Amino acid sequence: VILPSEPLIEHINDSKKVTELRRTKLAPIIEAQALAIGYGWCTNGEIDELNILNATKKAFRQAYFAMEHDCSHVLIDAVKGLDIPAEQHSIIHGDALSYLIGAASIAAKVKRDTYMCRMAEKYPEYGFERNKGYGTAEHIAALKKYGSAPNTLSAIQHSATQTKPSRV
Repeated sequence: VILPSEPLIEHINDSKKVTELRRTKLAPIIEAQALAIGYGWCTNGEIDELNILNATKKAFRQAYFAMEHDCSHVLIDAVKGLDIPAEQHSIIHGDALSYLIGAASIAAKVKRDTYMCRMAEKYPEYGFERNKGYGTAEHIAALKKYGSAPNTLSAIQHSATQTKPSRV
């Protein structure tokens, strides 16, 4: 996500530290204020084939190009070595330390969770409306009992970028 330096959106933080209700209120504000935003997706099959790190890199690349906006610098939550034409700044715990990465993590989490709730209608036995496909006891038990649900989303990556120096 590329956001203007002002106005700052209140309550931006690591998506895991923001309540679900607040995330669902923040995501449309982030999208409305964004100069550009992109999402990247990988299925559980792609993760199995590529491994989680390479699937994350693939999804980040998709998100970067989905923005359709030139940017010279990209802020990344911990991952290094992306195949994108921008200077990369990997920040450990970036979603908690960087306003831009935090905003991107919120938008991505809401997008992913919304998708998983739609998958709950198709695959009710997995409890996606409650666990969103994360490794909860409920989800692990469903995987053991039913195997992997076909075509479900296992990874989403957000792109946190900036085109000029800004608050990080």
